[in-house]
Amino acid sequence: MKSPLFPIVLVLFSFVAAAAAPLLTQTDVFISGQNGYHTFRIPALETAPDGSLIVFAEARKYTAEDPGFGRQDIDLVYKRSTDHGVTWSPMALLEDPGEEWSAANPATMVDRTTGKLWVFYIRGRPKRSSDTARPGTDDMLNLARWSADNGCTWSDPIDITKVARDMQDPTWRVSVPGPGGAIQTSQGRLLIAMWKMPFADFTVFSDDHGKSWQRGPVVPGPQGGDECQVAELSDGRILIDMRQETGPHRWVAESTDDGKTWGTPRPGNTVTPVACGIERFPTIGATRLIWTGPQDPKRKHLILRTSVDDGKSFSKAKTISKDRAAYSDLAVLKDKTLGIIWERGIDKNYQFITFTRVNEAWLNAEQ
Repeated sequence: MKSPLFPIVLVLFSFVAAAAAPLLTQTDVFISGQNGYHTFRIPALETAPDGSLIVFAEARKYTAEDPGFGRQDIDLVYKRSTDHGVTWSPMALLEDPGEEWSAANPATMVDRTTGKLWVFYIRGRPKRSSDTARPGTDDMLNLARWSADNGCTWSDPIDITKVARDMQDPTWRVSVPGPGGAIQTSQGRLLIAMWKMPFADFTVFSDDHGKSWQRGPVVPGPQGGDECQVAELSDGRILIDMRQETGPHRWVAESTDDGKTWGTPRPGNTVTPVACGIERFPTIGATRLIWTGPQDPKRKHLILRTSVDDGKSFSKAKTISKDRAAYSDLAVLKDKTLGIIWERGIDKNYQFITFTRVNEAWLNAEQ
């Protein structure tokens, strides 16, 4: 005679087996040409305190060009998801600074103490870009906003330009967050990875939950870095992962003072010049760093690499998609799966901002 526990055991076994199966799902969040915008670019992804997801993007009205190039108008927009990225809300507008102005380069973080969700970005005047912004002026402002209700409503913008930039430096044209990849450290510091023109990387940080901000010195070395993200290592050190324009790989550097100052950079992952995602991923028995970027030497084939030795080395590439790929950002979801937001295209352009979700079984599976 069958035990009465047999059906229960079978159900539990099926549940565990399903949970352990490799998972990779994909949803297009923004599609070029929709909502009156020519192109959506530069995504940032965050998991809000209640577990909902929020994706920010630049909504480029007239062309696919960057801020300040040609006739361009860029608004900062976002969407939210309450079902792990399966469906997304209608597009919402965070900022429309005016005709031919730009609201751009979002970077996000959550303050675990206050429950505030932060977004940092730049606001640029018409025709002003990272190349043409004038030092000591308000051509490019650094702004911050926060939400106390998981991204449903937002504060007025807070101007942190005079901290993020040396206004007396006659060569310092602009300071730019991320894009993506701001964090709160285990010590409670709010930490934004930043880059400047002329090229160099540094951080802006707060030790009082955003009431005041400070700027750290630039990462040392003759190399010039730009688009960057930070992640905390297993022992509390901070790793910064930086784009370079003239070589075949990333630069990475470590900090032993919670992201204020940096050691000598070393070569990172091999990749074409592009913004990449890096995130600390919780796993049983180890600390894991996840890195995403397009496959070298061109912006194609989004790949993922894993490090279990605090970024000293990374695994061979796992292909997320063979479509054209560019910028990406990462977030750990409430259910401990990994969310990847990235620019996807099927030809030479980027038609989609796509959300991909994978679980630990997929990360561990042979490809």
